[in-house]
Amino acid sequence: MFDTPPDHSDFIHSEEFLHGLMRRQLRLSIACAAAFLIVLLGLPLANYFAPDFMGQRVGGFTLTWLVLGVLFFPFVWIIARVFITRSMALEEAEVQVAAAGNQKRQA
Repeated sequence: MFDTPPDHSDFIHSEEFLHGLMRRQLRLSIACAAAFLIVLLGLPLANYFAPDFMGQRVGGFTLTWLVLGVLFFPFVWIIARVFITRSMALEEAEVQVAAAGNQKRQA
């Protein structure tokens, strides 16, 4: 029933490895959150500072409604996709670094 504690000579369980992984994931999370906030806050600001531009008709919608009603959710999906693919790439890179670190520690 009890899990065996990790081998502390294992690089993947070291503070150095975990700190680096958390730092990279934090950087990715902040970048994705910033992109989302730019779009979320940019639309009301664009409406306030450029009402004539945002009031243009595009495909039967005003530009405001086109961005809000049609383009907003695909943009969120794109952000989510970028986050997931980059997060998985970070994990794969960390696996490679951990394997190399384990080899160095065992040598």
